[in-house]
Amino acid sequence: MADSASDLPPLIGESTAFLEMMEAVSLAAPLNRPALVIGERGTGKELIAARLHYLSARWGRPLIKVNCAALPETLLETELFGHEAGAFTGAVRRRMGRFERADEGTLFLDEIANASQAVQEKILRVVEYGEMERVGGSEAVRVDVRVIAATNVDLPGEAAAGRFRHDLLDRLAFEVLTIPPLRHRPDDIPLLAGYFARAMAMELGWDAFPGFTPAASAALAAYSWPGNVREIKNVAERAVYRWPDDTQPIDEIQFDPFASPYRPVTAPPEDKPVEPAQSPTLRDAISRFEIGLLKDALEANRFNQRATARHLGLSYDQLRNRLRKYGIIDAGNQKSRSV
Repeated sequence: MADSASDLPPLIGESTAFLEMMEAVSLAAPLNRPALVIGERGTGKELIAARLHYLSARWGRPLIKVNCAALPETLLETELFGHEAGAFTGAVRRRMGRFERADEGTLFLDEIANASQAVQEKILRVVEYGEMERVGGSEAVRVDVRVIAATNVDLPGEAAAGRFRHDLLDRLAFEVLTIPPLRHRPDDIPLLAGYFARAMAMELGWDAFPGFTPAASAALAAYSWPGNVREIKNVAERAVYRWPDDTQPIDEIQFDPFASPYRPVTAPPEDKPVEPAQSPTLRDAISRFEIGLLKDALEANRFNQRATARHLGLSYDQLRNRLRKYGIIDAGNQKSRSV
C-alpha cells in the first residue's frame, strides 16, 4: 500500500461514466459518514478514498491506510486497535493502533472483505459507537474516525453466504461508490495512454512524445484492460522506453510482458491412473442373482406370495424372509398378497 497518493496513477478521465462517478465522490466527500468504494483491481480505489478525505473537513488530519488482505487475523487486529503491554509475548509496551492514529481523520480499510468476522465485529463497534478496546485491554478508547472501506468482491453476496457481517455492511454502505472499469470507459483509453506515455518520455529525457501510430492506438482501444488504469500505465510506459526512435510515433504495443518463446510452461496436473472397477464379490453376485429371481417369480405369479413360494420351491416363511432381507416386500407391498 502506498503511503501517498502521488505513488498511484492519477484520476484522469472525460468519459460520462467517469465524470458521473467523480460527481458522486464530490457529493459524498463532505459528509461525516462511512463510505464503501467498489472496483476491480487497478481502478484506483485508494485514490477515490484519498479524494473523499481531502475534500472533507478532515483534510488537515491524518489519512491512515490498512490493507486487510496483507495481514493475518491476529496481526490485523493489533494493527487496527493497538495493544496493551503484556497482551501477548513481545508486547512490552502499549502500542497505538491505526484507529487511534487516524483520530479526527480518515481510516481507509482496503480489501475489507478479507477481515475476519471477529475483526469485523470490532470495526462495527467503532463505526457505530466511536469506541474500541486495545488488544489485551478492557478500557474503552474513544476515537473520532471516518471509515472508508474498499473491496473488489460482491459484499452483499459475501454477506448472504455468511462470510461478511450484514450489520457492518449496512453501516459501511451509507454511500457506495462503484468505479467503472476501464473497458466501460473507452473514451478515456487514449487520454490515459497518452498521459502515461508523455510522463515516461519526459523521464527518459525525450524532447517530446511522438505519439502512437493509428495501428497502435487501435490496439490500445481494442484491448479489454483487465488490470484497468494500473495496467494501461505499465503498457504505455513499456511501449515508450522500448521504442528506439523518439522522433517517430510508437508502433509496437506489448500487452503481455510475459510473452516469450522461452517462457516456462506450467505442466498440467498429471492424470491419476484410472483404477480398474472392483470386481463384485461372490456374495454380491449371488445376492443380485437372487433378487432378480425373486422379482421375476413374484411378477410371474401376479405377486401372490404363496404361489411364488411354491414356484421357487420355498416355504412361505422362507420366501417372506428373503423378501424382507432384500427390501422387496416393502417395494411391492401394495401388489403382493399372501393368498
